Amino acid sequence: MRKRTKSREYALQLLYQMDIRPDDPRQILEEFWGLCGPLEDVKAFANQLVTGTKDHLAAIDALITQHAANWDLKRMAVIDRNILRLGVYELLHMNDVPPKVCINEAIELAKRFGDAESSKFINGILDAVHKHHARADG
Repeated sequence: MRKRTKSREYALQLLYQMDIRPDDPRQILEEFWGLCGPLEDVKAFANQLVTGTKDHLAAIDALITQHAANWDLKRMAVIDRNILRLGVYELLHMNDVPPKVCINEAIELAKRFGDAESSKFINGILDAVHKHHARADG
């Protein structure tokens, strides 16, 4: 598995834990990395994704809600919600990652961790976010 793909997987696992556990996010990070022990560059990119997603969470959730017709954010599957959050963060804030890669990586996470329909759901919402809120680099 490529390093950034592994980082995204770790970031998703961390965001999932932070979404369902009331603990301090720093404690969750410390526990998680204590168990996983990945390469430093994998850990660094995962931390960047988690921190960025959490820092922009309100705006990210607003965009997801805007483009998820007839879906309440709180009623989405926890895994789908966090794949979307991660994907939207990458689409809007990670200028070194092409939008197509952001969407494809999110779809792969959905196929791996979501249910049978998750990848289509994720693709539809991220594609809409990309079309309506594209970065300057395209």
